[in-house]
Amino acid sequence: MIDLQRLRTARGVDLTAWPPRYDTAYLPSDQEEYWLPELECAGEAERSEIVFGKLTNQIRYAWERSPFYRRRWQEAGVSPDTLKSLDDLARFPVIQKAEMRVAQETNPPFGDLLCIEAEEISRIHGTSGTTGRPVVFGIGRDDWDRVANAHARIMWAAGIRPHDRIIICSFFSLYVGSWGALIGGERIRAAMFPFGAGIAGQTARAVEWALTVRPTAFYGTPSYALRFAEVARDEGVNPRDFGLRILFFSGEPGAGIPSTKRLIEETFGGACIDMGSMAEMTPWMTNGECRQRTGMHLWQDIVYTEVCDPDTYKPVPFGREGTPVYTHLERTSQPMIRLASNDRTRWINAPCPCGRTYPRLPDGIYGRYDDVFIIRGKNLYPSAIEDALRGVEGFGGEFQVVISRQDSMDELLIRAEYIPAEKVEDSIDVLRTTMGEKIRARLGLRPILELVPQGTLPRTEFKARRVIDDRDVYRTSVVRTK
Repeated sequence: MIDLQRLRTARGVDLTAWPPRYDTAYLPSDQEEYWLPELECAGEAERSEIVFGKLTNQIRYAWERSPFYRRRWQEAGVSPDTLKSLDDLARFPVIQKAEMRVAQETNPPFGDLLCIEAEEISRIHGTSGTTGRPVVFGIGRDDWDRVANAHARIMWAAGIRPHDRIIICSFFSLYVGSWGALIGGERIRAAMFPFGAGIAGQTARAVEWALTVRPTAFYGTPSYALRFAEVARDEGVNPRDFGLRILFFSGEPGAGIPSTKRLIEETFGGACIDMGSMAEMTPWMTNGECRQRTGMHLWQDIVYTEVCDPDTYKPVPFGREGTPVYTHLERTSQPMIRLASNDRTRWINAPCPCGRTYPRLPDGIYGRYDDVFIIRGKNLYPSAIEDALRGVEGFGGEFQVVISRQDSMDELLIRAEYIPAEKVEDSIDVLRTTMGEKIRARLGLRPILELVPQGTLPRTEFKARRVIDDRDVYRTSVVRTK
């Protein structure tokens, strides 16, 4: 049994209360591997008892405070009394982003998910709204403090310590990722350098500042880190000269793609750490790697995660692929309970060399079920193409996927950059053949390959968008000619 008294006296964590109370003065010594070893290294049954206690309180709290959850659960024939074990959580319905948008359109701006009074909100964040009406997050001050504590604990597992200096190279806006990294680092008492991203010429300035300030850790998206390195080289700077020992990422799958992780580590000479669930689930680092980098741990005592069948949303056995379904365990303002991510992953419950006993996502989050494109009956994902290309020597760092229609047949065009060589014609032909073989082995079909010089394709200041589907143009032209 986990010693709650020791947690309270030695670690400043009171788990006898809900939501838990955390002593903000607590900090492990630099040499300690774990923030809360009693929880992180606990046996599954012992930790499940803590998780179930939190879950019971979270479910009852949402039932009492949120008309949204009460209505959804009554429709599904469940209530707090339904929850007799962790397995019973699968009887509760999942919620989707689309439902949250409808709720917020009906009861603007926060919908009827909000469980505190509007005047108690401390932070307002949200989605960008690029694929629909933005989803608004109202976060209370106490919840924000708990997010900071959770992120600090997980960043500690990644190897970040108070002596670190962390440069944050992503947007400071509605996007909550940058803010989450900032408050986690502040809770650790590291020196935070919130540089930002997105302004024309800002990457070149970031290179200049990094040489001056000498950060030891970097946060951003994987694609932006590679852009950062590219600009550094253009400025005559070797990316290893920054002295970054840890680079931690969220926002896109790259840090979990083996070839991309390897490229980042070879480029900067630091450890590439994969993190991230969903903005709505902040603390989003609860899918997060430790410094051993064996896949993302699921920090189940902070956010409880099930990996589920994408059609039934029932948990799948360890070793199987599914979609993460997330449940807050410490949220009072706008809790997410069984929020379906529609991401793709696989989970295991094997030991990690770090000693933590959480389930893991050994391959990270490697795509979305709604990102799949179907070519001639095959399901293809951009992450598989990226992994194949980054494993080819001579690949220039960026690519585009163009799906089109030719004579009623789907065609896959991959436009990939190459690094110019002395014997240009011969090297391009060899490179095209190598790329084609790698992609065919990975995807099971042969694409049309168009090679362009390095630097031709657009770079990103945030998340990469590499797929262009032109099939609608074909369909529209067919309809118009009938």
